[in-house]
Amino acid sequence: MKQLTIDVGGTFTDCLVLEESGQLQRFKASTTPDDPTEGFFAAVGKAAAHYGQSMATFLGDLEQIVHGTTLGTNILITDRGAKVGMITTKGFRDSIEMRRGIKNLHGSMFDVFIEPYKPLIPRYLRLGVEERTLYDGSVATPLNEGELRTAARALLDDDCTAIAICFLHSYANGANELQAKRIVQEMAPQVYVTTSHETMPVWREFERFSTAVVSAYIGPAVTRYARKLQSGLKDQGFRGRLLMMLANGLVQVVDECVDRAVYLLNSGPAAAPSAAVYLGGLHDKKNLLSVDMGGTSFDVCVIKDGEIPTTTESWVGEHRVAIKMVDVPTVGAGGGSLARVDSLGLLRVGPQSAGADPGPAAYGKGEEAAVTDADLVLGYIPADYFLGGDIKLDVKRAHEAVARVGSKLKMNVGQAAQAMFTTINTVMADLITEVCTKQGQDVRDFTLVAGGGAGGIHAAAIARQLSIPMVIVPRVAALMSAFGMFAKDLGFEYARSCFRSQKQLDVAEISGLYADMRRQAHEDFARIGIPESQMSYQPTVEMRYEGQFHEVELDMPSQTLDAETLQALVKNFHARYEKMYTYSMTWRDAEFLTFRLKVTAPRRPVNLASNKQAAGSVEAARRGSRLCLFDGNPQAVQTPAYDWDRMEPGHKVAGPALIDDKTTTVLVVPGFSCEVDAYRNLVLRAE
Repeated sequence: MKQLTIDVGGTFTDCLVLEESGQLQRFKASTTPDDPTEGFFAAVGKAAAHYGQSMATFLGDLEQIVHGTTLGTNILITDRGAKVGMITTKGFRDSIEMRRGIKNLHGSMFDVFIEPYKPLIPRYLRLGVEERTLYDGSVATPLNEGELRTAARALLDDDCTAIAICFLHSYANGANELQAKRIVQEMAPQVYVTTSHETMPVWREFERFSTAVVSAYIGPAVTRYARKLQSGLKDQGFRGRLLMMLANGLVQVVDECVDRAVYLLNSGPAAAPSAAVYLGGLHDKKNLLSVDMGGTSFDVCVIKDGEIPTTTESWVGEHRVAIKMVDVPTVGAGGGSLARVDSLGLLRVGPQSAGADPGPAAYGKGEEAAVTDADLVLGYIPADYFLGGDIKLDVKRAHEAVARVGSKLKMNVGQAAQAMFTTINTVMADLITEVCTKQGQDVRDFTLVAGGGAGGIHAAAIARQLSIPMVIVPRVAALMSAFGMFAKDLGFEYARSCFRSQKQLDVAEISGLYADMRRQAHEDFARIGIPESQMSYQPTVEMRYEGQFHEVELDMPSQTLDAETLQALVKNFHARYEKMYTYSMTWRDAEFLTFRLKVTAPRRPVNLASNKQAAGSVEAARRGSRLCLFDGNPQAVQTPAYDWDRMEPGHKVAGPALIDDKTTTVLVVPGFSCEVDAYRNLVLRAE
């Protein structure tokens, strides 16, 4: 049976079908912001039409759908979430506003002129009740049900549609939170209720409370979308399993996702690094820069030694989200990024975006010039073959929009378009440099793996600017995140906080924690029809030296813990710490904080290899030429354009050149050459 992945982005909805043979088929449709399910079914409809099937027949033949969406992220950063109330331990209602003294992420906590943080829940909707659980899990004060009902009634009367229940030390014992949740749901079954320990059973109350509040804020909208999608698929004949892509690079069933909506933040971008690791491995490259330039944003992930980095230190906008997430910094730079001239007369491109509606001026609705308009003016994009001809670009409208920007800069339309192209490339190159520098990495030691619908046009120019010697543009570049969902194993991740010093650690207690997580994993995998024989386990632990505030995650021994393996674990911690920070403190005791278990099942193999070899000259794939502007030169250059579908492994071209596909275009800039590899990916190298 076929499998399908679908990624709903800010501008386009990407759909990939994995056939039983391992071959992939690609489809794209415009995202519909008002109701993303419309774009979802439009993309699936294109896939059904490709196979000559009705929607019902096609969906009935699908074994599995993995879905990634930016819905939760968009709701949070645009302040369109639910009206949320908070019930917390008496005396702790200001934790999410005080937030460890952090006044503003981009300024000093001592600067009195910085605007204070505005929490998602105003103070009058944060109510305390009598209860207290201690750090060891013992209940010192039972929940005062009378106070709880009074607080819940006040929030419901204030029209709150979501309630976050956040009690102290609930990670050690969630009984009081569960009791409060049960009472609130009895009082108002229609209200979305989340608890902090079910959202993130990890210590540190501010981080846990903030994450639970974010989950409650986006939860109602995410639930409505997921349920509508689930219902629509069922009505149209889908009988397989629907899984949602999570921020940590794993997946989860819909019923679990709606209860912990925060895990859907960065749902789509989290998959792209898995695609980069898979594609880099085809060329024996392990140090990779995974970049994804779509219509709205530009995502970067620095992958060292083939390991996808994760973090629990994320902020989305000004809001703390402490769940484990794939570390993918983002900047507002995409094909839809708008150009403007600021008050100082300087050209700015992004982060504002034209999005899917109205889109760039070339789409026929928008008035402002976007990066796509500049690329069209420069000749890089084929006006007659955008999305394989599905969208006819309005060349005149794009020229007029870019010319308006140029008039403010005293430039002609060609100069303005080149300035926009250079500016947006610099924005993206600066993000790559910043991320690498913070990690102590030299960007020149990496291979750039370029994804996203606009990635192929800008990747080589960015690589040239940063002196990156090699760029891989995969055959599925325009659907990079969707492909990443196939290139990764299916899995879930679990966590339990248990703060213990090196001398206090009870190996039987820790073994019990892992046994509990394994039991939960068995239940979750059984729910989606995967037997225990296919499950593999990767236990990890977060450790630090006594007196430290931040921790380091490292692998646990797979065997049962005992005194000998514990000693080996501490030794590994010292070695890991020294590798990361160039020193260690072996004389100081270590502390254990959070124990984690990642459980995976193998994916179905993907077959990207092509049996064909270049039978003739690359000129057989030539589809014409376009007049293009390069590097500030006012004179247009007649640039050969090739059809990617007709290029075979072994074909080579020298820049400048253009390679067109129905989902993207790749620009080979002057100074770079391009070769088609055995998997029909494009490998660009600096000459």
